[in-house]
Amino acid sequence: MNAAALAEQAAQALTAGIMVGCVYGLLCVGLAFIFGIMRVINFAQGDFMMVGMYLAFYLATHVLGTTLLGDATPFVAAALTVPVLFILGGGLHRLLIARTTGLRGVGLSAEGHQAQLILTLGIALVLQNGALILLGTSPHTVLTTLSSSAWEVPLLYDDFSAVFVNQARAIAALLSVAVAFGLFQLVSRTRLGKSLRAAADNPEAATYMGIDVDRAHRIAFAIGTAVAGLAGGIIVAYYPVQPFVGVDFIIIMYAAQHQNAAIFAAFVLILLFRPQGLFGRNVERA
Repeated sequence: MNAAALAEQAAQALTAGIMVGCVYGLLCVGLAFIFGIMRVINFAQGDFMMVGMYLAFYLATHVLGTTLLGDATPFVAAALTVPVLFILGGGLHRLLIARTTGLRGVGLSAEGHQAQLILTLGIALVLQNGALILLGTSPHTVLTTLSSSAWEVPLLYDDFSAVFVNQARAIAALLSVAVAFGLFQLVSRTRLGKSLRAAADNPEAATYMGIDVDRAHRIAFAIGTAVAGLAGGIIVAYYPVQPFVGVDFIIIMYAAQHQNAAIFAAFVLILLFRPQGLFGRNVERA
């Protein structure tokens, strides 16, 4: 393989990776929104994405149709999932999550974190099996010409080399970057964002300053849920949805969020198999 062909393949892989990474980045933003403000590791985040995918698929195929909006149908459907997932996230927080977070979670200490993990894992299992019972295992996607079309971007070093950019993935990547930037502006420049940051930094002090911590956490959880649903609605234009699709995405989301996990995993393995150290010797006690 010559250098020109190798460079073309590298550019194609890099372009595809960036577009996919933008969507994963949006999913991680929703996950970080919940964890950063509430200190809750949400195992149901991938399944909220799955709900958004199914909802966008239903809206695009049964409500909006593809004749009036054309290729914009899946993205309009994705936008319509936002209020639905926002209400779902707020309702789940009020009914379930609020019992283990906020000032209550501070009082529970380590036990509260265990309750949060079990609770969000239970929500994930309910969503997965509920979708399995109601919708079956058949994968679904929104048919659009964008998914099978690509823009050809010529490379400057060669008249015959080019990078092909899938149109659906490119639009999804641009929308993901725009939404992430909007959330950044929300947190850094608005009154609501300041109250969310205060509730994240010190819930007790925020309460003394007149901030409703439970309300701030409810809004954060609702926004994180809505972001996951929006990301799901965006990618359903080129990625099929089935009840357990969230499992594949949640692994990568946590890999991006907890990049230091490998260090702790290695530490645990050393303690289990080499407690005397990597270069030490076992010593028998008398």
